[in-house]
Amino acid sequence: MISVKEAKNIILNSIQNFGIEEIPFIESVGRVLREDILADRDFPPFNRVSMDGIAIDFIPFKNGQRDFKIEGIQAAGSEQITLENSENCIEVMTGAVLPNNANTVIRYEDVTIKNGIATINIDEIKDAQNVHPKGKDRKIGDLLIKQNTKISAAEIGVLATVGKSLVKVAKQAKVMIVSTGDELVGVDEIPLAHQIRRSNVFTLVSLLERLQIPSETAHITDDKPILKQKIETYLKGYDVLLFSGAVSKGKFDFLPQVFEELGVEKLFHKITQRPGKPFWFGLKEFSNTDKHPGNQYKKNTIVFGFPGNPISTFVNCLAYFYPWYYKSVGVEVEEETAILAEDVIFKSNLTYFLQVKLSYKFGHLVATPITGNGSGDLVSLVSADAFIQLPNDKSEFESGEVFPLIRYR
Repeated sequence: MISVKEAKNIILNSIQNFGIEEIPFIESVGRVLREDILADRDFPPFNRVSMDGIAIDFIPFKNGQRDFKIEGIQAAGSEQITLENSENCIEVMTGAVLPNNANTVIRYEDVTIKNGIATINIDEIKDAQNVHPKGKDRKIGDLLIKQNTKISAAEIGVLATVGKSLVKVAKQAKVMIVSTGDELVGVDEIPLAHQIRRSNVFTLVSLLERLQIPSETAHITDDKPILKQKIETYLKGYDVLLFSGAVSKGKFDFLPQVFEELGVEKLFHKITQRPGKPFWFGLKEFSNTDKHPGNQYKKNTIVFGFPGNPISTFVNCLAYFYPWYYKSVGVEVEEETAILAEDVIFKSNLTYFLQVKLSYKFGHLVATPITGNGSGDLVSLVSADAFIQLPNDKSEFESGEVFPLIRYR
């Protein structure tokens, strides 16, 4: 067995680059940007009116003038007009171009308009007030979004405003999720007394969907020849295989032997942790050559063999697959911590991923342990929000201590 730290290092040294694809920007939420986004013009691109009201030249007001004849209206989206007489004004709308020869906007609430004359009812205004100057936010050519940013709704707005109808993003891995076991039946089936419905595979599908990774699923019975035949096909056709079950020491846990026979390199099997100790990880390397000389490359299919107990599958995906994915696509994720709310005693010499409920007290994130019934207690996940990672170098953990946190809500 190896430690949690050693296992994570091995996994993070096995990252893959799946290339780049160009997709419609509106479909890119949750994806990882693979190009710098630059300003294609100044922002704002003109002196922008930021309040409905009137636009004036500030000098006449400064000299005591309060009544201004209205020359016209500058609507948002219309071409810029000119204030012909500095003692007059132009009505302006929010988002419009500031008229030529005008430099200050007074909002309608501070003005009375009668018979084509706008009277300013306040004595204190500032030169250039309610005007958003051209280029104040960003200049043409400025970096707006750096590559390797995970795209959210905020980035979508920026992509739209610079005209990036198509955007380059990290291509997602092609993933197959495989469940094994004769005891498993479909979700829409009525299980016999000795059977249960498949659930882990759909948990994994959902966990990958959070990363915007599509996946396919398959179920293979505990028949070694069939396992070997199908897995050989999956190794060639997919970038990542995620397995749930059949990696422990049971009579029908054939996967480690099948992987070995198919030439999958074992990088580790079993980690000093609870839950999820029997975790198997490895890779299969393929060399490919196309018809053009020199165009040789290597393709690795990564294999995550998670234990079959639901909590084990769940925590291992979060603790190992997620960091592997983030590093593969170049996303940096800060480690989150939480304060343990209660004393915990755990006397096994293992790292303990303890289920917790999260809350905030006085601005600090607090983790309260949730009592479950072991790694098979799938329903306990519903009552918790995260796992807090307790190290294996001691057995007593005191309330108030701070430890790493793995959220799933």
